[in-house]
Amino acid sequence: MTHRSDAELLADHVAGSSTAFTELVRRHQDRLWAVAVRTLGDPHTAADVVQDALIKAFRRADTYRGEAAVGTWLHRIVVTTALDARRSATRLPSPSSDQPEAADPHDPIDAAVSRSDVHAALRALGDDQREAVVLVDMVGMSVVEAAQVLGVAPGTVKSRCFRARQRLADLLQVLDPGEAATPRSRTTAGPGNRRGGSDVQGSQATGGLSPSKEEQ
Repeated sequence: MTHRSDAELLADHVAGSSTAFTELVRRHQDRLWAVAVRTLGDPHTAADVVQDALIKAFRRADTYRGEAAVGTWLHRIVVTTALDARRSATRLPSPSSDQPEAADPHDPIDAAVSRSDVHAALRALGDDQREAVVLVDMVGMSVVEAAQVLGVAPGTVKSRCFRARQRLADLLQVLDPGEAATPRSRTTAGPGNRRGGSDVQGSQATGGLSPSKEEQ
């Protein structure tokens, strides 16, 4: 059978196909779940959010106008649904320590840093920075795609990622027990040496891109 593009599958769904949307979900569900769980910090809430978001996408498919890729459109719905869930919740539970999260094939977390530490560090970020660094460094979107999902300018995404990487580097150093015995030289470095320290470590910690001059 000829491979159908995402846009063709969505069009087929709107036209009445009973299988096209299922195929779309199969293609994108791992990344959609990764966005939700990194944004919310709780896999159970994330699963509910993804389900709600896909129901919305199923019902609103006829509103898709092709301004962005179908995958980007789906991610935007998930992010919006996750933000709505977070705003309406009085308190989101932390991931259960006795039920570790399943490994995510799209998550390039450094093996030297535990998954629970990364979740804790992400939860400590501001919403804007967390959303940007999750989409770019953990889901693998381009800056332009992330900007489309978040509804901001690409330069804004770059700036948020740059600051998030710096903050994550600091947080992960504190959370990693091994770091207490062997503090990195950057802890005593002056402002002029800052770029050689946390910027690079932040990018490595999240598996992301090194910040460019444009981001500063």
